[in-house]
Parts: sequence; structure tokens; C-alpha cells
Amino acid sequence: MQKLQLWERYKERLYYNPELGMAVDTSRIDFSAGFLSEMEPRIQKAHADMAKLEAGAIANPDEKRMVGHYWLRAPELAPDASISEEITATIASVKAFAASVHAGNIAAPDGGHFTNLLIIGIGGSALGPQFVADSLGGAKDRMRLYFFDNTDPDGMDRVISELGKNLQRTLVMVISKSGETKETRNGMLETRQAFAKAGLNFAAHAVAVTGIGSELDRTASQEKWLASFPMWDWVGGRTSVTSAVGLLPAALQGIDIDQLLEGARACDRSTRARATRDNPAALLALSWFHATRGKGERDMVILPYKDRLILFSRYLQQLIMESLGKERDLAGNVVLQGLSVYGNKGATDQHAYVQQLREGVANFFVTFIEVLKDREGPSLAVEPGATSGDYLSGFFQGTRTALYEKGRESITITVDEVSPLTVGALIALYERAVGLYASLINVNAYHQPGVEAGKKAAGTVLKLQSEIIELLRAQRGREFSSEECAMALARPEEVETVFSILRHLAANPDHGVSRIMGERIFENRFRCE
Repeated sequence: MQKLQLWERYKERLYYNPELGMAVDTSRIDFSAGFLSEMEPRIQKAHADMAKLEAGAIANPDEKRMVGHYWLRAPELAPDASISEEITATIASVKAFAASVHAGNIAAPDGGHFTNLLIIGIGGSALGPQFVADSLGGAKDRMRLYFFDNTDPDGMDRVISELGKNLQRTLVMVISKSGETKETRNGMLETRQAFAKAGLNFAAHAVAVTGIGSELDRTASQEKWLASFPMWDWVGGRTSVTSAVGLLPAALQGIDIDQLLEGARACDRSTRARATRDNPAALLALSWFHATRGKGERDMVILPYKDRLILFSRYLQQLIMESLGKERDLAGNVVLQGLSVYGNKGATDQHAYVQQLREGVANFFVTFIEVLKDREGPSLAVEPGATSGDYLSGFFQGTRTALYEKGRESITITVDEVSPLTVGALIALYERAVGLYASLINVNAYHQPGVEAGKKAAGTVLKLQSEIIELLRAQRGREFSSEECAMALARPEEVETVFSILRHLAANPDHGVSRIMGERIFENRFRCE
């Protein structure tokens, strides 16, 4: 398509919201002039489905739950007055707690101000807070944030080592709705031990964000933790960033959470519009549908041209892939749906995988995120008439053009600046787009049976490990091959898993298992001394 034709299509399709300083450009998605009309019945059904969800319908039939993350920034829309009151009270409690910490009224046992915040969570309980912290943080932060977002011992050791003597000035936030998430429990136990080794009382540093009455809630109450904030069953982890999960760490960091919520609220208003051209989330969802033929046939590459947005693709991976990656549709048909997401940032990616994007396999579409404001204040002219920010803008425009010349489609989202308002808007924009797209492809965006299956499988492995350790200890000194061990446990079909478990046990001193090398790796033998 010629540049003047693209300009005309740009003017025709551009969505702009002056309240948010946000624009959505779908002109480089090559749907026909009649595509939106053809999709109108389906997108209107999606809007109707979304309206029911916001009104309190049971949108997650597997768990008999409502889905109400939109109420978090508009409590008045909640279907029950008690829910509205709980949301409002929680936001007030978050602000009051953060203010007390900043003032030193809530302080470390020795009276010193808390200067660090260690957040223990996984999935949405870490990805959302991490994205907000990294996008909006800086040298003026009231507290410095650290994360345990895995059950990797070495990763936790690195964080504890970095905290060092500042552990006594560290507030710990433990996030788990059920209170039974194993990765989060492990992180809490490791942190508790680190505090004990330092002669510190963990409970005097701890805050919980959890379901009321959960195991974690009971622990926090019994041990007299500093505070406990609610997680409601109608908020999923991947959409929890505008709950206490994301608001409490943001407020402690010193971020304006009122502006974050306002950005999400204003974007929610715009994405309720029934007219497609006036609804940025509908434009995104329909563009995704066209680019992937409604079957996830192409990946979504997220390319923000701003260092502060580098974690956005990681955040969107969970939001989009956990929501849309489903084996069956709502009618029970096998559909194998999904939408793969990856990305880093521009212009870095121009020196990485843009080569393949332009000239390799065309199995993707790109979403560029452009930020107009370069920095606070003026910039250095790195050459006559051009700053570093000018180069960044030029690289963005050049890459978009170079890709489109090769038939690679793209969407561009432009924001005036990275601020609490725009970050809140970006979060809300994608939450709504995911919900609308899920309706277009007829899947349940609000459950995650595959995640639960993985947890159950992990539990089976750990049970088998316990049986292996018991066998080796009962016959100390005897050497077992993996096959002999599997046979002794009457689990011959699990021999590969037995081998993997034995290798891991022998690589670590915790269980007293040693390895005797064989000629080939699978002939290794194992024993307890």
C-alpha cells in the first residue's frame, strides 16, 4: 500500500483519547473495509457478555465465581453494597498503612524506618507489582522493592544477600489468595529462616495479602503480623494488580495509586463503548482476531520503545496466555486456542530478533508501544538537530515501516508519557481486550485448568521423591540404579522420573543421597550413607 493510502487509512481508523493521552492505530492491520461490519454481531455479543460480567454474573462456571476486577477501580459498579464498601475500605487502608510506614509510625522493632520491601508471590501476585514498580519507580522511591517470585533457592539467596544488613529495615509482603500456594509458602519459610539467622522477629516485619480465613490469614493473625489485606475470590491473580496485590507495594514505593486507579477507570469507561471505532479494546480484540484468523495462528510480539516498559511483555504473557490458552471452548468442543506473546523493547530488539521478524518466518504480528515524552527536561543534542530520544523515535518509525514493507502487520499504541495514569490505562486496556477476544473465540478467559494440572503433577513427583528417600534410607549403603529403584517401588513405568529425582537428590546435600558414576549417565547408581 502506498504511503498516502496508509495515511488516509490511519486517519480513518485512529482512536485517540485526550483524557488519557493515548492513541491506538490499527492502520497496519490489513483487514478489509467490510471486516468490522462482518464482525459486528460477534463484537456486540462480546460487549453484552462483558456487561453481564460487570453486573456480577457467574463468569467462571468452573469455580462458581464472579469476575470483578473492574469493580476495583469503580466500586460503585459492584453488584453488592458490601463489596463496594470492602473495596473502598481496602484502598483507604492501603493508603493509611503506607503513610504510617513512610512517617515511621509503623517501623522496624528497633524504631528505624522501613526502607526496603520484599514481595513474596508468584504469577500475577508478582508480575503485576513488578511491572508497576519498574515502570514507575526511580531514585525518589520511598522504599526499594525486591521480589521472591519463584521457588529457586539460589534466586532467594541472591536477594537475601543483596539485602544484607538492611534486612532489619525490610518489610515483607506475602501474597497468596488461598494461602496454600507452595512457591509462596516456600519463599515465606526461607525468609523466616533468614530473619531468624539475623536475630530478627519475622512477624514484626510481615504483612499478608490473602483471602479472609485462609491459612495465611490465620498465620498472620496468630503471629500478630503488622497487617493483613484482603484478596477476594472474584479477583484472579492475573487481574489483581489494581487490588491490594498491586496497590500496596505501589503505595509503599511512593507511587500515586489514585492516578493509577484513575487511569484504569478512565480506560474502562472508554472500553465500554458499543461503537467499535470508539472502543480501543474492541479495536485490539478485532485486530488480534484478524491477524491470527481467530485461531492463534500468529504470535503477538510486544515492542515498547521505552526502557520503563520492558516488563510489559512479561506481564502480558500471563494475562493473555493464561486467559486464552484453552483446550476447549465454552460448549466443550476441543479448539486448542491461545495467543502466544513475547517481546523485549526497542531499539534493543533491532539488534536481536527484528532480522527474523522482517525477513524470516511470518508467524507473528507486532504491537509497538510509543512514548512521546523522552525524559524530564531537555536532552543533549548527540548530533546537530537530533537527541537520543529523536533516534529512539526514528528507530521505532523505521522498524514499523521496514516490517510493513515486507507484509508484517502491526498495531501501534501511543501514550504521551509513562505515568501512573497511563500505566493504569494500559493495564485496563489489555484486560478488556482479553475479555472481548475470549468472547469472540468462545473460551472462558477466567479459569486456568492447565495451571492446576501442573501443580497436581508436581505433587505426584514430590510424593514419589518421598518414597525414594524412604527406600534408600531403609537400605543404607545399598546401591540402586534408577531401574532397580523404580522396580523396588513397584513403579517401573516411572523410571525416567525416578532417574531425574535421583540426579537432583545427589546434586544437593539435603537428603544424604550420593551418586556412583556409571559408564553411561543412566547407569549411575545411588545410595544413602
